Amino acid sequence: MDMRTPLKRVRGSGAAGEGTGHFWLQRVTAIANLFLIAFFVVLVISLHDESYETVRAALSHPIVGLVTALCVVVPCIHMRLGMQTIIEDYFHGALKVPLVILNTFFAFLVGAAAVFAILKISLGA
Repeated sequence: MDMRTPLKRVRGSGAAGEGTGHFWLQRVTAIANLFLIAFFVVLVISLHDESYETVRAALSHPIVGLVTALCVVVPCIHMRLGMQTIIEDYFHGALKVPLVILNTFFAFLVGAAAVFAILKISLGA
């Protein structure tokens, strides 16, 4: 016989023990994306007619380069979390685990390639 109250049973993190963290990380990355994408749109609009050297000079500023890299990393995290939720909800059986793994690798690959490109431009390649 379970002696816990209904509230005590509900307060857990779910069967996997990480549902609440996943939920909050997805919400926090969504809010961060609002500000980061707004910054990125303003940056692109302000640099759209400039030469490569001007763009490189703008991205070589440490704060601009860092925020531009965050404009890639945070949406990649958000993308991975969203696709993981979709995969877990709609795929069952033996296909679920490989798709979650591929989703993680894809998000990492996209983020790493974009950060590498930003660093290469920022550092003068």
